[in-house]
Amino acid sequence: MRGSYGLMHYWAKIGLLLLMLTMLGCNTLKKVDDGELLLTKNSIYTDEDKIKDEDIRSLISQKPNSSVLGYPLRLNLYNLAKENPDSSFTDWLHRKEKREKRLNNFLSEKQVNRLRESFVVKGASEFLKRIGEPPSIIDTALTQKTVDRLKAYYNSKGYFNNTGHYTIVQGKRKKRAEIEYRIQLEQPFMLDTIIKNITSPELDSIYNVAASESFVKDGDQFDLAKFNSERERLTALFRNSGVYNFQESSINYDILRDTSKVANDQLMDVQLNVQKPRSIGDSISNVSPYRIHRFEKINIYADYQINGNADSLKSINYEDYTIFYHDELKYKPKALTDAIFFEKDSVYRDLDRIRSYRQITNLNTFRYPNMEFIPDTTQARLISNIYLSPRPKFSLNLDFDITHSNIQRIGTAFSAGVITRNVFGGAETLSINARGSVGLLSDASLSDGEFTSELGGDINITFPRIWLPFSTENVIPYYMLPQSRFLVGTNFQKNIGLDRQSFNSVLSFNWSPDTRLKHNIELLNVEFVRNVNPDNFFNEYRNTYSRLDEVADQFETNPDFASFYDENVDPGQDDDDDLELLIPDGTTAFTDAVLQPGFDIDNDDLATVRSIEERRQRLTENNLIFASNYTFTKNSKLDINDNDFYQFRFKLESAGNLLSLLEDVVPYNKNDNDQLLVFGVPFTQYLKTELDYIKHWELADSKVLAFRSFFGMAVPYGNSESVPFVRSYFAGGSNDNRAWNAYELGPGSTNNINDFNEANLKIALNLEYRFPIAGDVKGAFFADAGNIWNVFDNEDNPDAIFDNFSSLADLALGTGMGLRYDFTYFVFRLDMGFKTYNPAEEWSKRWFRDYNLKNAVFNIGINYPF
Repeated sequence: MRGSYGLMHYWAKIGLLLLMLTMLGCNTLKKVDDGELLLTKNSIYTDEDKIKDEDIRSLISQKPNSSVLGYPLRLNLYNLAKENPDSSFTDWLHRKEKREKRLNNFLSEKQVNRLRESFVVKGASEFLKRIGEPPSIIDTALTQKTVDRLKAYYNSKGYFNNTGHYTIVQGKRKKRAEIEYRIQLEQPFMLDTIIKNITSPELDSIYNVAASESFVKDGDQFDLAKFNSERERLTALFRNSGVYNFQESSINYDILRDTSKVANDQLMDVQLNVQKPRSIGDSISNVSPYRIHRFEKINIYADYQINGNADSLKSINYEDYTIFYHDELKYKPKALTDAIFFEKDSVYRDLDRIRSYRQITNLNTFRYPNMEFIPDTTQARLISNIYLSPRPKFSLNLDFDITHSNIQRIGTAFSAGVITRNVFGGAETLSINARGSVGLLSDASLSDGEFTSELGGDINITFPRIWLPFSTENVIPYYMLPQSRFLVGTNFQKNIGLDRQSFNSVLSFNWSPDTRLKHNIELLNVEFVRNVNPDNFFNEYRNTYSRLDEVADQFETNPDFASFYDENVDPGQDDDDDLELLIPDGTTAFTDAVLQPGFDIDNDDLATVRSIEERRQRLTENNLIFASNYTFTKNSKLDINDNDFYQFRFKLESAGNLLSLLEDVVPYNKNDNDQLLVFGVPFTQYLKTELDYIKHWELADSKVLAFRSFFGMAVPYGNSESVPFVRSYFAGGSNDNRAWNAYELGPGSTNNINDFNEANLKIALNLEYRFPIAGDVKGAFFADAGNIWNVFDNEDNPDAIFDNFSSLADLALGTGMGLRYDFTYFVFRLDMGFKTYNPAEEWSKRWFRDYNLKNAVFNIGINYPF
């Protein structure tokens, strides 16, 4: 990756140079004519109080040019563009006699005309105009429009007699001015009495039951927004109480007072009107009032075809539902009826209609359904027809990628998947996936060969229900979109590290009480990891090998150790006579000799060798993880455009407890470390918990402040002294602390002692300010804090252990900036992080030691990190 980082440094310098040239070479007033004023600021005052509310400020029709840290970047990019590049090119062409003739003879007249339309002549200016921003010249028409908007807004808040005006305040700098908007509110109107006028007796009774929940109440200040909220509340109330055809337009309010006259009390009466429905071509008086409807019949068309022959359909009756189908019913009736929340003789509820849409879509077997409601107005009964159009029985997915990493110079990855729907007739979905990759190693010393390969696959079946031997419908009803998933998969890695093979199996359940909440239980999560080539450990983990070899250098003259060394020259040392330990025979023999009781070695070196050997055994041993976990997620985000939301995730996982409880029933064998063995492998036992909180605040002008906090801890016990590598934590990388590369940070105040540093306790805090720059290009400033530590395990290095709150001094801090390009479907991200506070340094050198471009860390990512 060194070449990639060098290239990133190069382009970073080029980018900074271009930005400096833009800042130095542009005149902000270049395209502001005499007699015009550039708008620099807007201020709003109501009765001398300055308004900072962004909702109110969004009513301003004309705003100043956008800026990045106070600098009008987009305006100056626009100013770089030529107004008439065609004319400029023509002037240049005719500026010297015979220039046009010589150019025509050299390129041809046709090529010269093409040059006129080229990017160099014309396209560059068009591009700068497109990503730039024209100067915001004060327009009094737009200014008066803003005054009218502000007056209308405060009218909606009960200030019916407000007045407004604007003032243009010229600044000390030429051709620049601010605008002050001033609104005199006067006394607001208050609601005295709410009078209701509901034409339908049934609607009147429904309203009376829930009247206390009204947004519009006696004694409140008039607020049009509350009236709109009340209309929405009443519409939902009526439609969820049997009035399937209720229209929001049937609700209106009459203000029973002349608001243009000022009085001492400023009280007003309001009449709520709920009228009859209006049909096309009919007057309200000729239409029957709204009524509460119940279901008479519910029909389900299981394989609906738009151009199909309805006369040829067959039907069956199942629990008050009638199911129509062609030739043969391919679905179990219960699978269809469980997705429909209407019942015969039940009152219509709009909530049931929405839940039916969600559950049918959740089956992943049908396209978006169509629902029809046919009323019998004389009896207030409904016939519901639900048309289900099946998706294809089989789907095939293919994917192919080119990859690059610090292990592979170049690689190709491919995947293929087959999806089979309605496998057992109950809307189950079966997917079979295969994946693989082939790559060229960046360093042949990592393996016996030059190529790396990976092959894997899984079988995944999803049930649209909780798959247990007892019913859970009373606790988890079907409107919560319950799903069960059973997965079996395996993966084989060749010539990467230790040539790992893994097998995993998962049985999980998930459900969503509403769109914001989700529960997930993995009842069984079994993973078996086998390292095929453990002798390759020191070839893969070079930092660990270098530490061991450094200790071994002092014993290379010992004749008893002569067979441990290779006489190759160590290029990292000045002394050409230094020898290297042989891998694996020399490293194994050396550690065995050093760890024998009574061996003459320095205590610090002995601790280093012992730590290295424990890490080698831990990373080369096979792992059996038999875990269960529960995850709760809450997300307040309304849609993809919502930039003001929070997300909370809690996870609790336990591994090995079930196997430990079975010890009395099925006696296990034990190894030399007194660990219980299952199939000859010691099973892992630990307790793990995670808390993850994300909060976004939407600021002015599409700016967002994003915050994330994470805490995770995995405590080994019983049959384990440490947490498996695959379930431990690491720090650094594009989605973590961006001033460090992945696995480089920690643990604690240690300084990158291993090739892949990991631990069982993690704290991460991230703060990012995101802002638009030009068009789809966005920028960010960020601060990432966090680290990993060891706790309650067999680690004995005090610098890596979290002792108490004083260990929080080892929280690393990285700050930096980033660029993003929004491709609509995804965001490409480039971040540059600087080590601001490095706990691996001495106390006096921790702050800003590596805060320079040379030591910056560049991260490329897809989408935002949080």
